[in-house]
Amino acid sequence: MKQKPDLSFWKLFNISFGFFGVQIAYALQSANISRIFATLGADPHQLSFFWILPPLMGMLVQPLIGVLSDKTWCRFGRRIPYLFVGAIVAVAVMLMLPNAGSLGLTTQVVMWGLSGTMLFGLMSLMFLDTSINIAMQPFKMMVGDMVNIRQKGLAYSIQSFLCNAGSLVGYLFPYIFTFLGVQNTAPEGVIPNSVIYSFYIGAAILILCVIYTTVNVKEYSPEAMKQFGPEEAEIIPSQATEATAQQKVSIPYTFISIGLVQFFCWAAFMYMWTYTPGAIAAQCWGTTDVASQGYQDAANWVGVVFAVQAVGSMLWACVIPLFRTLKLAYIASLVVGGAGFISILWVHHPYVLWGSFLLIGAAWAGMLALPFTLFTNALQGNPKMGTYLGLFNCTICLPQIVAAIAGSPILKSLTPEGGEAPQVDMLVIAGILLLIGAACVCFIKEKK
Repeated sequence: MKQKPDLSFWKLFNISFGFFGVQIAYALQSANISRIFATLGADPHQLSFFWILPPLMGMLVQPLIGVLSDKTWCRFGRRIPYLFVGAIVAVAVMLMLPNAGSLGLTTQVVMWGLSGTMLFGLMSLMFLDTSINIAMQPFKMMVGDMVNIRQKGLAYSIQSFLCNAGSLVGYLFPYIFTFLGVQNTAPEGVIPNSVIYSFYIGAAILILCVIYTTVNVKEYSPEAMKQFGPEEAEIIPSQATEATAQQKVSIPYTFISIGLVQFFCWAAFMYMWTYTPGAIAAQCWGTTDVASQGYQDAANWVGVVFAVQAVGSMLWACVIPLFRTLKLAYIASLVVGGAGFISILWVHHPYVLWGSFLLIGAAWAGMLALPFTLFTNALQGNPKMGTYLGLFNCTICLPQIVAAIAGSPILKSLTPEGGEAPQVDMLVIAGILLLIGAACVCFIKEKK
């Protein structure tokens, strides 16, 4: 059996470069969805319901993309057709979503207690997250397909760097445009130009990055894949039987134990994405009026602190290898992040928030790297890597759906009679969830 050849740094870079553009789109969605729907007239107690769609679509789409792309071979490649189609749809939706308040749609309730404007925004969000998920998953799989074992660490490090770099750019776009003089306020119910332009530029960068990857990456043909040894490629069926049989016991337990930790972690970050704009506006700008200058300035600052979180994530990623075991690194990451969330309760100055979100970045770094590493260690040599990784995405999506459904009644129970919704309390709950997740890491059995 042949082994996959070593690839140059730039070939490894090309495989993941499109991920930079995809992550810009994802960052724009994460930092601005609550702002957009609050501007369109959503009550704070409703905000979590709008966040049900993104993880729901991810849970449906990513396993499907994993299964289909495992079986796809065409002249355009195996994974590339999916990422290109996903990127095209994402670009189209990114041009529509921020204009939901400018299209003259009715502001009267038409269905499910929502106005025509919010229904348009909701449908746009559904298609945006679906397309981002379609485009995102193939990049992870291409590394598994095309990179040998010796270089996978480097390949995933490059992908992680591009992921964080894309997040930084996407998070900061509205703040940068406002700094350059683009209008950051708008009539009631209309999205400010600073957000609209951010989505436009993000869409342009996304399609250019994906085109770059599709032009510069040539995936291995089925014939070439069959020549590689089972430890280097997808195992062909005759070679897979014994390896698969040995893993039938270990994979379910690994899946469940890591999934338990994932449940608390991703529920926590769902509350961060949902309630940070309102929490920061109330804590540091002293306002809950979504049409006010203060609220829109606070919403821009959300992008800044999310960018700080991305920096904290990159810094903590350098610390993770220093821990004696992956489990210990996982526990430390979540405890530090939990402390960061809880500390926001006492923060009333925008710049002090940087300290809180640097700590939160530690949890994010752990969540991005460690569950994936622990699970792929258990999957080593499995013939259905794409399928399993698609199913593993359910441990990310399902907790977000549960948290989104639970968010409204939890916030209502915390809101005093006739008072404002204390959205910062939801961030404290996020911190508690991370601490519970850290305790659950003890149930994972680590495979060296």
